[in-house]
Amino acid sequence: MMDILIAEDDMTSRHILKSIVKKWGFIPVTAVNGKDAWQVMRSQDAPRLAIVDWQMPEMDGIELCRKIRSPKTNDPAYLIILTSRDRKKDIVDALNAGANDFVSKPYNTEELRARLNVGRRMLMLQSDLANAYKALEHEAMHDQLTGVYNRKAILNILQKEITRAGQGDQILLLGMCDLDYFKQVNDTYGHQAGDSVLKKFTQTLGPILREKDRLGRYGGEEFLVIVPDCGHIQGFDLFETMRRHIAETLFPAGNTQIRITVSIGVARYDDRDDVDSFLARADATLYHAKQGGRNRVIFNQDAASR
Repeated sequence: MMDILIAEDDMTSRHILKSIVKKWGFIPVTAVNGKDAWQVMRSQDAPRLAIVDWQMPEMDGIELCRKIRSPKTNDPAYLIILTSRDRKKDIVDALNAGANDFVSKPYNTEELRARLNVGRRMLMLQSDLANAYKALEHEAMHDQLTGVYNRKAILNILQKEITRAGQGDQILLLGMCDLDYFKQVNDTYGHQAGDSVLKKFTQTLGPILREKDRLGRYGGEEFLVIVPDCGHIQGFDLFETMRRHIAETLFPAGNTQIRITVSIGVARYDDRDDVDSFLARADATLYHAKQGGRNRVIFNQDAASR
């Protein structure tokens, strides 16, 4: 079942259209003028198929088509203009305004049904293409194993957050996380077990992070956590909670379960930072966490003193 907008100011014509499209398996949504039709098409669950009368009060069908087409979208509505006009110029004007089809009054019922079915097929194909595009876009931005952002995507996000932080007084924290002794997991239990540990690691962190935080795989067993708009104490609590949860979680490794730990180096954005220098400070702090015994969170000392 597909919703269809019927924008028709004449009550008799509107009720006839409503009755026949119901028989054809559509769910009619009606509007008595162009302004009401525009409000319907602006709603979150707007119909994607519409029959629009040319002559309407408040706003005519041509102007309505133009307004509907104004915002660019990968999944536009399918619009059919319905009018007593039948000159070539009228058809051209309607199509140039954004209509997909043009039906002259008095219309033949079976012809209208056929044109609506064409619209329905086009919308289904369009939806399939849009979904395929979204899937490709998601695949291009996410790590295939863990499902979190991949290296390119997380660095792009970091650049955007650096730009945003540089334009205001927001605090931006960057955590570089490294799973301790991960090579031993692969050597002892195999790479499939290592993959399971990496997936479980990201699944464990997901519920801990705030909605605005971002997690990405930097490479191997290293991950970046971008934490915007977060004070030093709140940030330390967040990263410490991450570290503790990982240490307390059992990770699958073949036919057994193991415990792992994570070391985290955290840097706070400085207005002198670019992506490379920000990463370098987080990496240097991670090195100190590793050298200090692992399974710990260390904040960059310069950041902590600000």
